[in-house]
Amino acid sequence: MDIEQQQAEHIDYFLKKASTLKDSALSNVVVEATSHPSLFAFSEILAVPNVIELEGTENSAFLDVLRMFAYGTWSEYKIAASRLPQLVPDQVLKLKQLTVLTLAETNKVLPYDSLMQELDVSNVRELEDFLINDCMYVGIVRGKLDQLKRCFEVQFAAGRDLRPGQLGGMIQTLSNWLCTSENLLVSIQEKIKWGDAMSEIDKKHEKEVEERVEEVKKTLSIKADIDFRGHEEIFSEHGGVIMDFEEDRSRPKRRRHPIG
Repeated sequence: MDIEQQQAEHIDYFLKKASTLKDSALSNVVVEATSHPSLFAFSEILAVPNVIELEGTENSAFLDVLRMFAYGTWSEYKIAASRLPQLVPDQVLKLKQLTVLTLAETNKVLPYDSLMQELDVSNVRELEDFLINDCMYVGIVRGKLDQLKRCFEVQFAAGRDLRPGQLGGMIQTLSNWLCTSENLLVSIQEKIKWGDAMSEIDKKHEKEVEERVEEVKKTLSIKADIDFRGHEEIFSEHGGVIMDFEEDRSRPKRRRHPIG
């Protein structure tokens, strides 16, 4: 089962559970969802009416925690930790995994030093174990660990929930991409038409050359035939003269008798 299908099933489970609970009872759902090892999307849970109603209540901190897991990072949590519930170890691990996804959104080469600072990791060995066992093995990222350059080269990273207001920017980016793609397509079609036209010109020129070659061949063939016949006639004429001359020499001469 791929990660997208797993996400869908887990989200559906927590949506149903959150829809049946209210107030403080939802805190357990928030902790369970944000601790789940295979759940990395939370915007659908945030949209559940019962969850939205936590805003402004004594349990609103759990709504803020859910928002932190939807959009935030480990460093952002540390800044707001004084007004948020303390996270359990599984939640800490999950938020650090989500932090890697956020960093991979804007940069496909992540320096070890930046990662260690963002994740509160003290050494390279611990960082690489985290990236291998808790990120790549889980399937949320794929990439290459470059120990020589001390960086993580990201080849794939799962997407996170969109922050409020981020959808408009994404739509604009996609619109720009669509416009660029359409312009590129028009340019390619024009080049294809130009290529077809040049191909037709080349074919026409090739045909004209072939026709001219055939004409030259015919002309040369006719000229060669005429020259051959001319030489044959001349040879025949010379042969006849020789024959007459030989016949004249072989013909016996008559003796003239003296007149008595």
